Amino acid sequence: MNDQKIAMGPVKKIALVAHDHKKQTLIEWSRFNRDLLAHHKVFATGTTGKLLEDELGMRIQKLQSGPLGGDQQIGSKIVEGKVDFIIFFWDPLEPQPHDPDVKALLRMAVVWNIPIACNRASADFMISSPLMDGEYNRLVPDYSMYRIRKIDIEEA
Repeated sequence: MNDQKIAMGPVKKIALVAHDHKKQTLIEWSRFNRDLLAHHKVFATGTTGKLLEDELGMRIQKLQSGPLGGDQQIGSKIVEGKVDFIIFFWDPLEPQPHDPDVKALLRMAVVWNIPIACNRASADFMISSPLMDGEYNRLVPDYSMYRIRKIDIEEA
C-alpha cells in the first residue's frame, strides 16, 4: 500500500481529552501551554472543554462528553481531516464505561497516523516540537484500493 501526504498547516487542530481523574492534570498542562494553544484551533470533549474554557479564557470548540459520544465525535473529525493531533490524558487505573469508544478513538488515531499523547511527558514533547510552528506532511496509507476491493459474499 502506498502512502499519501496529508498536510498539517501551521495552525494545528488539536483535540484535548481527559478522563475524570486526569482533568486537573490536563488543566495544569494547558495553563502552562496556554499561549501556544491560543495560536491553534482547540477541540475538547464536553466537561473537559468547559473546564478548559473557564480556566484559559479562550474559545474551545466543545463536543459531547466522552461517555455521551464525544470520543466518537473526535474520531469522526479525524476521519474528516479536522483533527491534526490529540492530547488524551486517560486514566489506566480507572475502569471507563465508554472503554470501547476510547479504544475506537485510539484506533482511528493510528489508522490515520494522528500523533497522540496519552500523558504529560509525551504531550510536552509533542507541543514543544519544532514541527508545531510550520507545515508537516503526515504520511497516511492510501486506502483507495481498500475501498474498492471486491468482497466475495457467500450466501448462507
